[in-house]
Amino acid sequence: MHLAYPAVLAALLFCTGLYGVLARRNAILVLMSVELMLNAVNLNLVAFDVWLRDRLHSGQALTLFTIAIAAAEIGIGLAIVLAVHRNRGSSAVDRLRDTAETDEAETVPAGDDEDDDPADPARPEDQATAAAGKAKKAEAAP
Repeated sequence: MHLAYPAVLAALLFCTGLYGVLARRNAILVLMSVELMLNAVNLNLVAFDVWLRDRLHSGQALTLFTIAIAAAEIGIGLAIVLAVHRNRGSSAVDRLRDTAETDEAETVPAGDDEDDDPADPARPEDQATAAAGKAKKAEAAP
């Protein structure tokens, strides 16, 4: 068997995966494209192992390590993509630039300190959260 056939096939697989990584917007399709690229590398490792007639079969051993790493990467990657999709409703890569939450987080009430003046008109949004915080504390108090 000539080395050119698996090398050309691996190059085509790698180029297809590279195109998928660069052109796709869906995170799951990007992960699948990364898998195509890793499989192209695995094909090259096995082809060169057979061509060099290595007695230790180091290319095949490296292929097994690559497959294990790819499986772990896909497991973690899919878990992250599913968590992001549940929180944001989309797995588009362009919309994932910010890692901050889209919902506004609760702010610490400003009226907890004794030296704060609750009638200070400088920040009316803090007065609203302070009033809500005091109401929650009053409800929670026995």
